[in-house]
Amino acid sequence: MTQHTTAMPLGIARKTVEGIHHAFESTFDPLGMSAPLLHAQLAWLAHPQELSDALLKASGSLWALQMHTWKRAMGLPSPDPVKPHEDDNRFADPVWKEAPTWDLIKEWYLILTHHVQDMLYETPGLSQKDRRRAAFWWRKWLNAVAPTNFLLTNPVALRKASETGGASLIQGFQNFLADLEAGNVRMTDPKDFKVGGNLATTPGQVVFRNDLLELIHYTPTRPQIRQMPVLIVTPWINKFYILDLNSKKSMVRYLLDQGLDVFITSWKNPGPEMRDVRFDDYLVRGVQAAVDAARQMSGQDKVHAVGYCIGGTALVTYLAWANRHFAPADVPVAHYSLFTTLVDFHKPGDIEVFIDEASVQYLARNMARTGYLDGAEMASAFRLLRSNSLIWHYVVHGWLYGEHPAPFDVLFWNMDSTRMPYAMHAWYLEQFYLHNRLIQKDVLEVAGELIDLERVVQPVYAVTAEDDHIAPWRQAFRTMNHVDGPKRFVLSSSGHILGIVNPPVQPPKREYRVAPVRRSDTVETWLGKAEAHTGSWWEDWMRWLQPQCGPLVEARPGATEAYPALAPAPGCYVLET
Repeated sequence: MTQHTTAMPLGIARKTVEGIHHAFESTFDPLGMSAPLLHAQLAWLAHPQELSDALLKASGSLWALQMHTWKRAMGLPSPDPVKPHEDDNRFADPVWKEAPTWDLIKEWYLILTHHVQDMLYETPGLSQKDRRRAAFWWRKWLNAVAPTNFLLTNPVALRKASETGGASLIQGFQNFLADLEAGNVRMTDPKDFKVGGNLATTPGQVVFRNDLLELIHYTPTRPQIRQMPVLIVTPWINKFYILDLNSKKSMVRYLLDQGLDVFITSWKNPGPEMRDVRFDDYLVRGVQAAVDAARQMSGQDKVHAVGYCIGGTALVTYLAWANRHFAPADVPVAHYSLFTTLVDFHKPGDIEVFIDEASVQYLARNMARTGYLDGAEMASAFRLLRSNSLIWHYVVHGWLYGEHPAPFDVLFWNMDSTRMPYAMHAWYLEQFYLHNRLIQKDVLEVAGELIDLERVVQPVYAVTAEDDHIAPWRQAFRTMNHVDGPKRFVLSSSGHILGIVNPPVQPPKREYRVAPVRRSDTVETWLGKAEAHTGSWWEDWMRWLQPQCGPLVEARPGATEAYPALAPAPGCYVLET
């Protein structure tokens, strides 16, 4: 009896402390910026031996740096004790090495950065997730205070100001004011591009429209086309024209020139009126509606479907749904391709730092007030993942050097953000990212059907990118362990965008590895048999895809009586801001 009455207060106290901790994080630290750093500090204090070893290691580096400082001060040669990472271009100018003063500023900054990062990753008694989050947020602060980001500690900016008689500073201030007016650090000038003008110019017609999407059917460029149409399911997290930037980079134009009949989804940019639109709607009134329209317009029973990023996640979910909803012979997708697609969200990449119970609830509360997640917020989060290259680079070059942002179509597309409906996005974050239910057999119900990825038996061609920080390729590979059927897997060079927007050029700019994959394969076993190639994986994809899409037939009209032209490509939805 005594034990029982003693345990109750302890249990209540523990729950009370946990509740206060959760309430504090939810209210004052919803994105988990400070809590992981506090946990790391407490963990080091609780492990004095490990802390002593770490400080001893740091003192050795500091002594080496002090010797380097003395030598440089006396004009003696001395190799840098700490070197920037290969992809760190902040200190690329020779002045950071040749001038002793600037060399020492650089070295002291780098040694602080490297040791803090190493200690955070090596924190004893801390979960891997908390280590990554602590290191991420501390790295963002260290990136922000880099000497390159401030006029008086950036010798390149000072030199430019001197050479131009201060004109670079005047122009930099004008750039700052323009960015302030835009509410963003601009990566390129929006005036340099126009969707439907010098972007998204491939001829075609909107042949289907509902409240969620427009379906564009492109005009064939050859007199004969493959019998089975290709339907591209684009991500609604961005606008579709990343696959139709210009004639040289356009995947759409390439597919047409290869004799394929191409349809693509262009999703509506949601406003408050779409707050209750669900993921189910995106599957049934989105993917299913587009599949049906492409089939009926082409007169074919099945399509080849392509899914990119979240469009690929939706496509795999749809296929699991369709393989349960229809008889095997009636599934309207014969085979499919996936680009940088996750279905297993156990380790979703750097975006994981924003995903936990508190942050998801915080986002859900904000979306509930407005009815949507503003695209600018999401774009800012993704830019923060690569803050040096996507934020501070443009601050330095624009504000300190006075340079006008160079025209870059991919960056314009990246700035052309879209919104997410409240109901859909809250559900998506909770079910996929937070609880990882898509890979759980018959746990997730979508549009009236329980989802089991093992039911997906259609052949697949899957492409990932080795530098992808949004859909890490090793995690994307796990899709192959969850779906059934014949599989061909590709690892492309570059990242989430340029690994996919990867047209064949001479001389080749990219490379890729490719091999069939069994469901039981691991990353290591697949790498052991993958063949390395220079050039674009698009050519390998065509060797796989063209036979899949059947014999050549006479090219079909861009619009029909049943599916008349509603608007010329790129349509209306893509122009909504």
